[in-house]
This record gives sequence, structure tokens and C-alpha cells, in this order.
Amino acid sequence: MSCYPIDYGFVKPKAPETTVNIQCPCGIVRAHVEYQNGKTGSTRFHSVPAFAFATDVEVTVPGHGKILVDIGYGGAFYAYVSAKVLGLDVTSSKARELGAVGLAVSKAVEEQVKLTHPDDDELAFLCGTIFTDGNDVYSTEAAVQVCTFAVAGVDRSPCGSGVTGRIAIQHHKGQIQLNQTRVFKNGKTGSPFTGKPVRQTKDLTATGYASYNRNR
Repeated sequence: MSCYPIDYGFVKPKAPETTVNIQCPCGIVRAHVEYQNGKTGSTRFHSVPAFAFATDVEVTVPGHGKILVDIGYGGAFYAYVSAKVLGLDVTSSKARELGAVGLAVSKAVEEQVKLTHPDDDELAFLCGTIFTDGNDVYSTEAAVQVCTFAVAGVDRSPCGSGVTGRIAIQHHKGQIQLNQTRVFKNGKTGSPFTGKPVRQTKDLTATGYASYNRNR
């Protein structure tokens, strides 16, 4: 999305990096696009304020019983749960199985947890469920996840808002510190983003802004 307006002449490019402001429902997301030799390259984003909404929330998922999920916001709300809790694997499980179980978890959260957003009630809805590898304590090893959304949809990328929300939860739990950069990969495609929390907001319930890079 950030490369498109440059590639098609809507935004005048500037080397070595061009800034593109993207108006999203959650607010302005500032993208910084590498531009060299007349071509766009990797992109880094400065996301909206992100926060851990709730951790270790118990929900009952039909066919799976009671499980604990974390709920984070990084431009959209997602429920986060280790795939192993549901007998799945973010790498080896089939995409359609992840999508189907993700839909069941999302429905359970929607029915059993009331979401609120500090600034805009229209943003207080669950976008989907993100299955993780459970590897949340900061390390040089990539964290792996699969984002499920809508009616059993599966994202081909790690999901920008989903990575941001996961970073917010990790920071809330003391698992990652400000300006620590980590790689997040999609379990099915291997597509990588790098992300880090960059600063604390004034609101103590929020864990600050996050930025991440998307490599083409």
C-alpha cells in the first residue's frame, strides 16, 4: 500500500526515503519507503499507539473447551493464543484448519469479552485471532505467527497491526524493552516483518508506539 502511491505517481519520490501518510480507520500511519535508482524498496511504518487490552482472559471455545487468550490493540484488536494450546502448529498445520479454529476463537471472544477503545468506540471490535509459536520472550530468534480474520481468512503476511499488538503485549509483560528489534515471521509463507516498541505513551494503560519494517 505504501509503495503504490509512489509507483503510480501520486506521491513525488525522494531519495533515499519517501514518507507516505496513510489515513486508516485507526488514524494516520506514517510509512517511510526506501527509494533508490527510481525504484521503491523496503518499507518501515510508524504505527498508531498500541496497548495490551487484557491478558490471560479465559474464554470457552466450542469443541476446545476453556482456553486463555491475550487481547492486544495495534490499530485493530486481536486475540492472541499459542497454537499449541489448541493442538495446532503455526508452521505445519494447514491454513484452512488454522482459519477454521481461528474463527471459532474469534467468535468466542466476541461473545464473551466486551472490548473498549480509549478514543473511539467504533474501533472496539475484534478483527481476528492470531496464533503464535509461544516464543514471546525477547531473543534473536524470530517469533512466528499466523493471523486469521473474517470468515476463516488467513493472512499471507505476519500482519502489521497484529505484529504491533503482539509487541504491545510483550512490552506489557516485560518480554521486550523499548527499542529492542525483533523479527516476526508468518508461519505459512515465511514472510518477515521486523518490529520494535519505540516509546511509551502518556496513558499508562498503553504500551506505546511500535514500528516495523516490511521487506519486498
